[in-house]
Amino acid sequence: MSPSHAKPALAIALLTTGVWLFAPAPADLTPDAWHLALIFGATILCVLSNALPIFTAAISAAAVAVLTGVMTPSQAYRGFSESFILLIVAALLVAKAVVKSGLGNRIAWMIISRFGHSTLGLAYSLVAADLCIAPAFPSNTARAGVLYPIAKSLALGLDSRPDPASRKRVGAFLMMTGIVSLTVSSTLWLTAMAGNAAGVAMAGNGGVEISFGRWLLNASLPCLAAAALLPWLLYRWFPPELNQTPGATATARDNLRQMGRLSRAEWITAVTFCAMVLLWALAGKMGTDLAAIAFGGLALLLIFGIYDLKDLQREGSALEVLVWFAILFAMSTALNEMGFMQWLGAQIAAQVEALAWPQVYAILLAAYIGIHYFFVSQTAHLLALFPVFLEVGTASGVPASLMALGLLFSTNYFSALTPQASSANVIFAGTGYLQMKEIYRVGLLVTIANTLIIGGAGALWILALNR
Repeated sequence: MSPSHAKPALAIALLTTGVWLFAPAPADLTPDAWHLALIFGATILCVLSNALPIFTAAISAAAVAVLTGVMTPSQAYRGFSESFILLIVAALLVAKAVVKSGLGNRIAWMIISRFGHSTLGLAYSLVAADLCIAPAFPSNTARAGVLYPIAKSLALGLDSRPDPASRKRVGAFLMMTGIVSLTVSSTLWLTAMAGNAAGVAMAGNGGVEISFGRWLLNASLPCLAAAALLPWLLYRWFPPELNQTPGATATARDNLRQMGRLSRAEWITAVTFCAMVLLWALAGKMGTDLAAIAFGGLALLLIFGIYDLKDLQREGSALEVLVWFAILFAMSTALNEMGFMQWLGAQIAAQVEALAWPQVYAILLAAYIGIHYFFVSQTAHLLALFPVFLEVGTASGVPASLMALGLLFSTNYFSALTPQASSANVIFAGTGYLQMKEIYRVGLLVTIANTLIIGGAGALWILALNR
C-alpha cells in the first residue's frame, strides 16, 4: 500500500472502529449483523475511495470478521467452494486459451471487417450478439464467458492491452460494454438469468402470474430502448481514446487473408469452445453444472497443448478474482442470513406506507436497487427482499403487475452497480482493462439510466399493457 493510500484507509478504519464501539446495534438487529454490515460497508468505501485495491480490502475484511468473532471461519471461507465462482475462474482461463490459439484474433478480425468503422459500432455488435444468444443461456455468468474472449480479442486487434498505456484505447470501453450489455439482455428474457424463474414463482405466490411471453412483451420496448441508448451513453461517459477506425476494416480483411485457413490449434479451440457454449445453453434442461462444463473445456485445451501448465503458472489475475469475489460473496451471504437485509428492507418499507402509490413505487424501486451495494448475488437479493417489497408495494396501492415486474426487471439491470453486483461482471472486472473505481462510477450512471428507461418510462408501458 502506497503512502498516499495509507491515510484514507486508516481514516476509514478509525471511523468504522468508532461506530463499532460507540453506536449500539439498532433494535431487532443482532450485534454481529450490525458489525458485519460495518465491515462490509468499510470494505466497499475503501474500494470506492481508492484507499485499497479490492483484493487487499477483501482479505483485510475477512481477517477482521473472523478475528473479531463476527463470522466463523466456515462462514468466511465458504465462497471458495461455490460452483459459480469457480466458473468465473475457468471462463477467464478458457478465454485466454481462445486468444493464445489465434482463434480470438480471427473472430476479432471478422467482426472488425464488418462493423469496425468505429469503436461505437463494435460496441453495438457486442450488444446485438448478447441479445440474440441470451434466451438460450440460463446463466448470465456463462454468457459473459462467451462475450469476454470476443471483447478481449477485439481490444488486442486494435492494439489495446491491459496495461496503463493502452487499456483505455478501446479495451476498457469494450469490457464495460460487456457489463452493460448483460444488464439489458438479462432483463429482456425470462430465461437469461438464473434468478428470474425464482422471481416469477414468488410473484405467482403473490397473485401475479408471469409467463415467458408476458415477461418478453412487458420487457420488450423498454429493453430495446435501453439497448439502443446505453452504448451511446457509455461512449459519452466512458469514451475510448480510439473513436473512428476508417482503415480498420481493410486491415482486418488483409489480416484474415494472411491468416489463411484455421490452424490445428484454432480448430481444437473452436470445437471445444462451441461445445462449451452449447452445453452451457442446455445446462438448465440437462441439469449439468456450469463450472464442470468450463473445467471440462479447459481440461481438453490442456490435454491438446493449446494451453499449458506454464500458462497457468503465469496467470495471477484469475486467482486474485477467486479470492476477493469469494470473500465478498461469503460476507454478503452472512449479512442476509443474519437478517440485516430484511431489517434494512423493513425500515424502508415502514417509511412509505402513507404515501400515494406512484411515490411508493418510485421509493421502493430506488431503495431495492440501492440496497444491492450490500449484495454480491442477484438471486440472493431477490430471495431476501423481493417478497417484502412486493407485499409493501401492493398493500400501498401499487398495481401488482407493475410492482412485481418493476422489481424483477431491476434485479437484472442493477447488475452494473458494482464490480461484484453480478458474478458476470467479475469476468470483465478481472481483466486488467478496468479499474474498480471506474466500474463503481460508470456502473452507477448506467444503473440510473436503466432505472429511468426501464423502471421509469417502462412503467408506463407495463401499465398500458396490464390495464
